[in-house]
Amino acid sequence: MTRYASELAHRLGRQAEAVCREYLSAGRREGRYWMVGDVRNTPGRSMFVRLVGPESGKGAAGKWTDAATGEHGDLLDVIRESCGLVEFKDVADEARRFLALPHPEPESAPRCGRKTPAPTSSPLAAKRLFSMARPISGTLAESYFRNRGVTALHGAGSLRFHPRCYYRPDEHAPTETWPALIASVTDLDGHQTGAHRTWLDPNGFSEARLGKAPIETPRRAMGDLLGNAVRFGVADEVMAAGEGIETMLSLRCVLPDMPMAAALSAAHLAALALPVTLRRLYIVCDDDPAGEEARNSLGERAEAEGIETLTVAPMLGDLNEDLRLRGLDALTASVRVQLAPQDVARFQKTIQLA
Repeated sequence: MTRYASELAHRLGRQAEAVCREYLSAGRREGRYWMVGDVRNTPGRSMFVRLVGPESGKGAAGKWTDAATGEHGDLLDVIRESCGLVEFKDVADEARRFLALPHPEPESAPRCGRKTPAPTSSPLAAKRLFSMARPISGTLAESYFRNRGVTALHGAGSLRFHPRCYYRPDEHAPTETWPALIASVTDLDGHQTGAHRTWLDPNGFSEARLGKAPIETPRRAMGDLLGNAVRFGVADEVMAAGEGIETMLSLRCVLPDMPMAAALSAAHLAALALPVTLRRLYIVCDDDPAGEEARNSLGERAEAEGIETLTVAPMLGDLNEDLRLRGLDALTASVRVQLAPQDVARFQKTIQLA
């Protein structure tokens, strides 16, 4: 934490109960703590904020912990999450408003680097969002995949669930909250560079929207995406790459041990960075002009680097549509004939070959 942020947190800590009454109004004081459901002001009792204590260190006033999720932080985090803010400048502005402080002199402002241009948020904001989410097991995100036919969710540490992820239709509209699937976007070294959000329908799965929330743009990405991807497994000599998370997880139902990458769009698939160890690349192509163009662009670049490329084409629009409408057996048979023979034996270990 910068010295400037630390000073703001200390000032807020001196007024911890007032901060909680303002930003965590769904809770109440119980002894030396403020009890509430979570940092996003949900009613409940799993999160507790220390109202008294030293200014810093162990047991400091303003420090909080959510016993249900393991999340923890200070009152700046409370302001950020309860108000739906992302950039530190906005959090600091709101904290100063509450504390009735003047703006700092330019030389004392936090050195946060250049602000990421809208609408893409910073990699730091993406990391914070992912850290606030929880594993998908037993959540609406897991149900979302099951309803789309995806059962291979092993090694899915890049996927998490957030029960109240902020969504703003545009810069002039009020912030809403919806449950969301949060996917970590990483580079070839495994460092997180971004996040992808799929807002989900809390009322359950519907064929019309395939489980996505009834909002205008239920998918959005943030952070540095170019060349990076949502990854399943660590690529070595062989890997598969495609656009959507659902598409690649559908293929993972057939090839559970093959490393895979979801680039999140056709444009980003074309620009995907490839491991130096890669010898054979399966390009999963959606059945549309953008998908074909991405396949051709990535394929040409891979082959120029001495990497063998093979296409995995869907029977319908994409592999998840194949899985949902044709079934796992039909998808398995379709994929099998598009693989190199040695990869059938290596990656389809549980499939009985004809």
